[in-house]
Amino acid sequence: MSSKAKVVEKQYFIPFILITSLFALWGFANDITNPMVAAFKTVMELTNTKATLIQFAFYGGYTTMAIPAALFAQRYSYKKGVLLGLGLYALGALLFYPAAQFQMFGFFVGSLYVLTFGLAFLETTCNPFILSLGSKETATRRLNLAQSFNPMGSFIGMTVAARFVLANLNADNHFDATGNKIEFSTLNEATKALDKLHDLAVIRDPYVALGLVVLAMLILIAVVKMPDTATHEEMHPLQSMKRLFKNKVYRTGVIAQIAYVAAQIMCWTFIIQYAESLGLTKEAGQYHNMVAMGLFIVSRLASTFILKYVNASRLLMWFAIGGITTTACAIFIVGLPGLYCLVATSVFMSLMFPTIYGIALGNVGQDTTLGSAGLVMAIVGGAIMPMLQAMIMDLGTVGFLPAVNASFILPLLCFVVIAFYGKYSSKILAKG
Repeated sequence: MSSKAKVVEKQYFIPFILITSLFALWGFANDITNPMVAAFKTVMELTNTKATLIQFAFYGGYTTMAIPAALFAQRYSYKKGVLLGLGLYALGALLFYPAAQFQMFGFFVGSLYVLTFGLAFLETTCNPFILSLGSKETATRRLNLAQSFNPMGSFIGMTVAARFVLANLNADNHFDATGNKIEFSTLNEATKALDKLHDLAVIRDPYVALGLVVLAMLILIAVVKMPDTATHEEMHPLQSMKRLFKNKVYRTGVIAQIAYVAAQIMCWTFIIQYAESLGLTKEAGQYHNMVAMGLFIVSRLASTFILKYVNASRLLMWFAIGGITTTACAIFIVGLPGLYCLVATSVFMSLMFPTIYGIALGNVGQDTTLGSAGLVMAIVGGAIMPMLQAMIMDLGTVGFLPAVNASFILPLLCFVVIAFYGKYSSKILAKG
């Protein structure tokens, strides 16, 4: 299927660039935070399960604030929703400074919770904003193009995490006379206290710098005129929710989006633990994550082009089948080849979020803003599922497999759900 309609029309070019830049900005936050699960686990001496409170707070914030963000954007404008989101984002990032001073894990968790209030506002407003900036015919391609900048921000976040955080944690850099690593938990209390003071500052600094960048973006967007493309009819949330629930493509799309976000966060968060189970360092594990993100970016750009010619639902189904295959290999192949298969999963995850989003919102009409909130709330999958995976990992072994390997059954099941949605939505939409 080809189209002569432009993906981005001339009159929307500047707004498209500015809003698209925010996709990179929240991508950075997502993927500097994922490795922090491993960092806090060591520095604060936590179990895998307790460390995933970082993810629970980060993605739980989306669920808390998505509907209020949609109601705000509907009543006022997409631009005002973006500005409020940037303000909350900056506040949460800057709260890392006092969190490090108090050395309280709960303070860090709370700071991330506030930060993701801002991200919920940004995602709830920016995604439908991009869809509205031009022809409905090219809306899914336009969102895929904008979302292509999200993994670029993610890659930068991963790089900062690897080079400036994980590589500089004193807690991971104690060795005996023969060069063997000394576990942080075995050190004396005075050494631990000094390491914790240093390492929490290392974790803090990128977030404080990020908060200042976000404030600069807030000022820039505040002074630039933006088109008001949001619908401002009086919103009746209960009626809107009833219509959305009756919409089969939308309803199942929310379930598919929950599955996708869960799969993405599990694959990218626990690739470090997977690598460590093979004897690699946290830093080396994060570099494998960066390779995965590089593949994700290339595949996202390629799939955006392919979508011009191939039905979105069918392409989604085939990519999900690819994800099923690579995660199965990561489970049953113990060793570096299994790690490489886990890395390759990112190729197939690349088009999923914006494509599910575009398909689900394709025919919801006046309910787009609240529908967007429902899809952003689907990010709750990233709050709950990693904690379940961590519980499996804490078991040590599962049958004949290391628990780290076995735990990837959860993202595999998520890809099964997405494959079903691709096939199901294709059939429903073909019927008109």
